[in-house]
Amino acid sequence: MFTDWLELALLVVVGFLSGAINAVAGGGSLLVFPALLATGMPPLVANVTNSVAQGPGFVGAAISQRHDLTGTPRRVWLTSVAAAVGSALGCVLLMILPSEVFDAVVPALVALSAVLMAFQNTIRKWLGAPGDGAPDRTALLTVGIFLASIYGGYFGGARSVILIAVLVLAATDSMRRLNALKSWLGMIGSAVTLLVFALIAPVDWIAVLTLVPTTVLGGFAGGKIAQKLPSSLLRYLVVVIAAAVAIYMALD
Repeated sequence: MFTDWLELALLVVVGFLSGAINAVAGGGSLLVFPALLATGMPPLVANVTNSVAQGPGFVGAAISQRHDLTGTPRRVWLTSVAAAVGSALGCVLLMILPSEVFDAVVPALVALSAVLMAFQNTIRKWLGAPGDGAPDRTALLTVGIFLASIYGGYFGGARSVILIAVLVLAATDSMRRLNALKSWLGMIGSAVTLLVFALIAPVDWIAVLTLVPTTVLGGFAGGKIAQKLPSSLLRYLVVVIAAAVAIYMALD
């Protein structure tokens, strides 16, 4: 639990920036995680607090994009179930595995997030996406969302980046509609995470109450400036920070 006003101010600023970056490029949660570590939180507490605090942003995005989910009920239902079950499994793994496993795995997960964010377009081109008019790769889509959601339940940083990468690779649709589905699946995963962590995890609720409103405000601001700033600039800023955090945690 933190009480210093400087730490509160840090979370206010980082929460706002996180919301703005999520609106423009995605990956803003990777800024919040090191900020929570900087307040003196243990990595496990920082992780679950970050995961809980990111939830409202997905709710707002899912509601605003709900009309883009129509017309593909089978895809929505299959991926929703995969997201819910995978997120729950990730949360349970986080709680039952020894803390030493978390300490060892998280630097690798942060580094993986940085790599995926840095090379997401290259990876998509390399793997190839379904051609126009082709059916969804249903098995790949369902399994991919399930695995991405396990990741999101265990460590929530850059969850949305991994979700959209899976959707682009396995589903045939416009980026606008796939982004709407990403927001929906992120909301489901966050809801499961909130329920599980609120019951059994060491959440710092003061930090959550500080981050939620500033993240929402940042999201609104990010939406306004999204057309004026190159998303690649913000994305690579997050990549650099995530890489630095991964190196720091690996060496700590």
